[in-house]
Formats: sequence, C-alpha cells, structure tokens
Amino acid sequence: MWNEPSAQDLQRLPRLYETDHLPPAEKIIQEHFFLGSCDWYMSEYDPDDRVFFGYAILNDDFQNSEWGYVSFDELRSVRVRGIEVDRDLHWKVRKASEVERIVRGGGV
Repeated sequence: MWNEPSAQDLQRLPRLYETDHLPPAEKIIQEHFFLGSCDWYMSEYDPDDRVFFGYAILNDDFQNSEWGYVSFDELRSVRVRGIEVDRDLHWKVRKASEVERIVRGGGV
C-alpha cells in the first residue's frame, strides 16, 4: 500500500460500532483509499482485528456499492499489474452526505 496510514493515523478513527447511532449520511468519512476506479471511504476502525467499516465502490459500479467491513491487511495486499492501493493524502474529513461518489452510489 502506498502512503499507508500509521498507527497514530488510525487511532483517530472511531472504533467499530461507535457510530452505529448515526444514519449513513451523518457518518464521518475519515480516510479515503483508491486504486483505479475503486474507492474505499472509511469511517471506523478496529485496531485489534485490523478491520475498517466504510463505503466501497469497486470498478465504478455504483449499483453494487455498499457499506461494509474491509480487512486492512487485505486492502494492503491488493496489487493490480504492480500497482497498489493508495491512501488519499489530500482527503478532507467530512460527512458521507458530502462525498459525491457515496451519494451517487446511494449510500446516503
């Protein structure tokens, strides 16, 4: 993974289930990872199990995009023709309702 988040970066994310009381539109997207036309928008993280909760859009398939769990280790291991998943270093933390691609996918 390029620009892998540090333990300190991940520590600022809410733990899994901490934001269950929020509707999807209000969830705060803390991290954005991408590879080609795939995007992962993360709102929660469990450091023990190394699992994120967030919204995934794979291959620009907005019809099948969804909220769910993503293994950090699996995300780190993805390689497509030698290219790895990258972390968006310019990401600005914001509500899911303010992320155009999540809205387009029907995630809010």
